[in-house]
Amino acid sequence: MKAKITLLPGDGIGPEIVRAARQVLDTVASKFGHEFIYDEQLIGGIAIDETGSPLPDATLASFEDTQAILLGAVGGPKWDDPKAKVRPEQGLLGMRKHLGLFANLRPVKMVPGLEGASPLKPERTQGVDLLFVRELVGGIYFGPRGREVRDGKRTGFDTMVYDESEVRRIVELAVRIARGRRKHVTSIDKANVLDAMRVWREVATEVAAENPDVTIEHQLVDSAAMLLVTNPAKFDVIVAGNMFGDILSDEGAVLTGSLGLLPSASLREDSLGVYEPIHGSAPDIAGKGVANPLGQILSAAMLLRHSLGLETEAAAIEAAVHKAIADGLRTRDLGGGDASLGTNAMADAVCERIEAA
Repeated sequence: MKAKITLLPGDGIGPEIVRAARQVLDTVASKFGHEFIYDEQLIGGIAIDETGSPLPDATLASFEDTQAILLGAVGGPKWDDPKAKVRPEQGLLGMRKHLGLFANLRPVKMVPGLEGASPLKPERTQGVDLLFVRELVGGIYFGPRGREVRDGKRTGFDTMVYDESEVRRIVELAVRIARGRRKHVTSIDKANVLDAMRVWREVATEVAAENPDVTIEHQLVDSAAMLLVTNPAKFDVIVAGNMFGDILSDEGAVLTGSLGLLPSASLREDSLGVYEPIHGSAPDIAGKGVANPLGQILSAAMLLRHSLGLETEAAAIEAAVHKAIADGLRTRDLGGGDASLGTNAMADAVCERIEAA
């Protein structure tokens, strides 16, 4: 396969971990006979510094003929002025809107050998392998909003709006993904209180009737939040609206004990996607060569799976990451101590295990 991949290293540790992920992709290409062509572009704070825009025209142009986008991280203290008219995060929101990225996927899987890193007892995290499917372009974050003075009091309002097509699209995606996993979807709502969530439940129920080979159950968001810490292994695929998905996926992220391990994907209706680790730009360790690249490397595995259709190659990366951890290799955030590996050394270790498999 020949494919173009747009690289957006961004800010902070982004360039270091994207470089590591590219090394792994090159190893996969060599082993499996593919050709990956890279186009590196700017986004976020560095893009503001160099072009005045967090999402420059050259970056947008790269999206036109790319098969997938690998993103590092954006932002940092340098650009943290809340009064600034141009901010790094506007690059992310602009990219999502421009590309029509409607679904965010966040897998949470316990890695053997790291059970002790979780804040939960090992018996509660045993067997955890779940996937959040979050609706990304609707709901309360995009509904009518405003601020005004009512009866002399400052008042703000944000409106949750979902139409049935938006709900159907995201639930059907969750069903398709679950069909390749354990065939179980948990649909999150607050249908006991919110009308928007009653529409959500109605449509999810209709999708369930149309897909009898996959089980779809309904769960109120508050009870789902409790179950994530009391019995997380019960979940397979969790589908949720924008705000609830945002909150629950952050809760789920801490189950593994390190944000440095967790990848994500943001997809549109065709195969194009943006792939990034869920952590931030970590400016305090930027340039020191100690950042954990595994979340970025596992994001590259998701890129191969969801945008390029290369399941065997994606699984090879994931197996190599797990093998490296099983062999006792650790970055600093994983408790490596004096024996911890730096960014490049961990990438080398993953590449070695891909080649040896």
